[in-house]
Amino acid sequence: MMEEKQKEKRTEVAINKREFYRNLARLALPIALQSLMLASVAAGDALMLGKVAQDEMTAVSLATQIQFVQNMFLSAVTAAGAIFGAQYWGKGDRRTLEDLFNLMLRYCGFVSLLFFLACELAPELLMHIFTHDAPLIAIGSAYLRIAGWSYLFTGISQCYLATMKVSEHIKPGAFISSGAVVLNICLNAVFIFGLLGAPRMQARGAALATTISRVVELVLCVALSSHSSYIRPAFDRFGSVSRQLKRDFIKQCLPLAGGMMCWGVGFTAYTAIMGHVGTDAAAANSVAAVVRDLICCMCNGIGSAAGIMVGNELGAGRLDRGRAYGIKLKNISYVIGFLSTAIVLAVTPLVVRMVILTDTARGYLTGMMVIMSIYMIGRCVNTVTINGVLDSGGDTLFDMYSLIVCMWLIAIPLALVGAFVLHWSPLAVYA
Repeated sequence: MMEEKQKEKRTEVAINKREFYRNLARLALPIALQSLMLASVAAGDALMLGKVAQDEMTAVSLATQIQFVQNMFLSAVTAAGAIFGAQYWGKGDRRTLEDLFNLMLRYCGFVSLLFFLACELAPELLMHIFTHDAPLIAIGSAYLRIAGWSYLFTGISQCYLATMKVSEHIKPGAFISSGAVVLNICLNAVFIFGLLGAPRMQARGAALATTISRVVELVLCVALSSHSSYIRPAFDRFGSVSRQLKRDFIKQCLPLAGGMMCWGVGFTAYTAIMGHVGTDAAAANSVAAVVRDLICCMCNGIGSAAGIMVGNELGAGRLDRGRAYGIKLKNISYVIGFLSTAIVLAVTPLVVRMVILTDTARGYLTGMMVIMSIYMIGRCVNTVTINGVLDSGGDTLFDMYSLIVCMWLIAIPLALVGAFVLHWSPLAVYA
């Protein structure tokens, strides 16, 4: 162990700290901002609908779990593209990047079409997964029928944004995402509350705002990528990607998809369990999830930056430097984790007072925030180390294995037994 610690110290000495932190800030801050803006949409929905009624807020929170699962598929595809893309960009291979873009569009487009059809044809069935409460099912189904259209556009725009990240156009991509989010939040206010002469649509208004903003986001992505310095899909080769590249892509994508689906479906299962525990528990969980996603933005940014930085070094053949970067980023993740814990505890009193909740739901929310503050340490370390450093180095299987054991063999069975057999309190189930 002493030898390994000494080895780590030797690898850190090789890092130009000024250059390292400059690159980390250049990559992480725009991605963190983009993540923050995306999380702000859910925060805006929760805050505005929370001012209307608890049922409206809860139903939309449950309904958006469908998009959360879709995003797991999309993230697996775009993450595989980003891992390869960072390496090929490091080599200066623009043509292969265009082929990777084509592959991402094909797979993401297919997934988006499936989720769109599910939301349009069977929204009530989807809502039954998360709750047995009839009013919540009715509100959520109406939301999904409108929001389902946005799922068609999301898959395409995410491919453009992922390609921008690895081809040194992070800031324009973050600007597009941020602009779409600001538009979404503004339209939320207009359609939820019926401002500026618009009809008062409540939950359906949140869905319409999401759909319009996604259309605008895609239009901006396509328009900006028309410039010669940007990587664009090569439509003349859309159906003729080399077999070797396709095999390598799928080999990288499948473990990522497995890991993300284990994680994504697992979190969706948590939401479904809380939804069946009771409407107060579901409402408190909805607010806690929004806070969690907002505070995780910085660790998401550093995790994505870690993947790009390590991937670039490996692609350029600088293996020792890539390893040194990985160790440094792992250490930084602990600092971010403890900082996130402090922020969760600090904002708890404010969050509890911000939305309309019953006294029971308010008590649940306070307990959930305390539990979540401890969770944040592990979340930050895992995001940076596993999803950033290990994935960029080619080890995409560890994420899936760890989730199968920790989430599916321990956490979810405990939650199911606690909720439906032993009838634990909602806070014990949440923990």
